[in-house]
Amino acid sequence: MRGRLRDMPRRIAQNTTTREARSAAALDRDRIIGTAIDLADRDGIDSLSMRKLGQALRVDPMSIYNHVRDKDELLDGMADAVVGEIEPPPRTSDWRRSLRETILAARSTMLRHPWAAAVLASRQDPGPATMRYTETVLGRLRDGGFSMELAHHALHVFGSRAFGFSQDLFDDKGQPVPDAEALGAMARELAADFPNIAELMGIVQHEGGLGGCDDDVEFVFALDLILDGLDRLRAGSSGR
Repeated sequence: MRGRLRDMPRRIAQNTTTREARSAAALDRDRIIGTAIDLADRDGIDSLSMRKLGQALRVDPMSIYNHVRDKDELLDGMADAVVGEIEPPPRTSDWRRSLRETILAARSTMLRHPWAAAVLASRQDPGPATMRYTETVLGRLRDGGFSMELAHHALHVFGSRAFGFSQDLFDDKGQPVPDAEALGAMARELAADFPNIAELMGIVQHEGGLGGCDDDVEFVFALDLILDGLDRLRAGSSGR
């Protein structure tokens, strides 16, 4: 018994080393990226480090570099993997509906990964999933009779909205939410010099509640506005 007790620390160390060796042997790029996405979903992208990723994978962090060159390549892979989760609906003869549902599917994916929009916007080189998704968006436009020139303009109009997110003029995420009384006082204070802004504050409170604007409502409103405008341009160019 004493001999077994004396050997226990050594056996624990051996077992730990064996488990780590097995984890390292099973390590691949997909597993690394998937784990990094899970960590970012749980703790936020700013908390992600190679050290924490190694701990989650139960490997030496240096072994990660055998599969991804650096953190930039890791972020490239994470952004592309998230885009790869987007499931566009089947193609139909209604290009507008197909494209609308495709973009809303992208938005649903981005909402599952709140960090992904900023990372995707910061990437320089699109990955294969991002290329496939862009091809899908272009295909929906071409299905609707858009010329390639007009489809090109459409991509610029959509911008990041094509991928399910947008940068608002005023980003109030993370800001403290005033109560109704405080909001009313702010509006009255502004009314003399900024009457339109004061009125807008009342509208925002009425439509979005004390939390401010409903981002999903505003996203869909702008998306439908863009699609309506593109449809008029498409109809006009096809009639020439």
